[in-house]
Amino acid sequence: MPDASPSVDGERVLADLNALRAIGAYKTGVHKPTFSEPHRLSLDWLMRKLPDAGLAASIDGIGNVFGTSAKAGLKLLAGSHLESQNYAGWLDGPLGVVYALEAARVLNADPSVNGAVEVAAWCDEEGHFGHFLGSRSYVGQVTEADIDVARDRTSGRTMRDALAEMGLAGRPRASAEPGRHVGYLEAHIEQGDTLESGKLAIGIVTSIVGIWQYRINFTGEQNHAGTTRMAVRKDAGLALAKFCVAIDERFPAACGPRTVWTTGRITLDPGAPSIIPGGAEMLFQIRDDDPTVIARLEQLLRTMADEASASGPCTVTVEKLRTGAPAMMSDRFQDAIEAASKAMAGGRCVRMPSGAGHDAQMLASVMPAGMLFVPSIGGISHHWTENTADADIVTGAEVFVDACRRILTS
Repeated sequence: MPDASPSVDGERVLADLNALRAIGAYKTGVHKPTFSEPHRLSLDWLMRKLPDAGLAASIDGIGNVFGTSAKAGLKLLAGSHLESQNYAGWLDGPLGVVYALEAARVLNADPSVNGAVEVAAWCDEEGHFGHFLGSRSYVGQVTEADIDVARDRTSGRTMRDALAEMGLAGRPRASAEPGRHVGYLEAHIEQGDTLESGKLAIGIVTSIVGIWQYRINFTGEQNHAGTTRMAVRKDAGLALAKFCVAIDERFPAACGPRTVWTTGRITLDPGAPSIIPGGAEMLFQIRDDDPTVIARLEQLLRTMADEASASGPCTVTVEKLRTGAPAMMSDRFQDAIEAASKAMAGGRCVRMPSGAGHDAQMLASVMPAGMLFVPSIGGISHHWTENTADADIVTGAEVFVDACRRILTS
């Protein structure tokens, strides 16, 4: 197949991204939590843009936006998400949606391409109401009961109320149509510094890590901070602190080469300066793309809890909150991205795993999936200083569209 340059309009791509950046702007980033007014306006913006790419626009009952094509031939689904973390970056999500939109503009009007790119903007990838709710709904992993209990993690607003305020109450949720798509392709900023430090333009994602999350509770005895002797205290906060240190001491011998773990939140009960905590809680997360490694670490975590309970003075329990299976990306899609990188980016690419979760891992459960990364300046993400150079954004768009072309014509 000739390596002809796709007709990507780099200025149009940047203009689209900056238009989305202006909605819910916060410093140099954005603040557009799921179902907030800025998020709604962003979805409206996309709904208006999709017809220009020859796509029929729709939004389903969980807030996913779709652009579908009536063109004959193969269909490739592409996209990402439009909401953000709180006070976060402008490219995390919108980059993939705009790349998908640009691919649809370029390829759907090209008679030499046997098929079309369809666009998806998945709702709540950032997990304000739950993890990957939009893409999980599309692949059949979200029940009505799940939506009934979902609450905004910041405000406590129910998802049912949020959907009603969006005008989506009672609207059906879309499901993947078996056989409709040859696969799903997503672009994203790297959210790390591998590409920037290596002076590379494109990351070809080989796998997406699974994310396992736990609640670890420590039960001691609440008592007076001034009158209770140190020798008889059952300080749940101290037990938690010792457990955190023990994890860092014991996990390295059992982990894999890319395992990471994080204590993301610590809560003391009652959390007063003059009261010994009778209870403590930590939210703990492990990420890896090898389920056997996770199983080994989870068993170690539970063994450590049993040992801590046996030695006292506090008891420790481990509750699994979330199991996130890792996903392998399609070899065919990886090859298409690599070929496109050679044609459009001088071969400045590398195959690499993703340490962050993405909608692509949900889609990979029902169809072939692939992901493309572009560099993040300083490796920063989930913060309003997140950024990528304009030239890297445009190069990424050119590679993405060429990869789409290759997938549809191979």
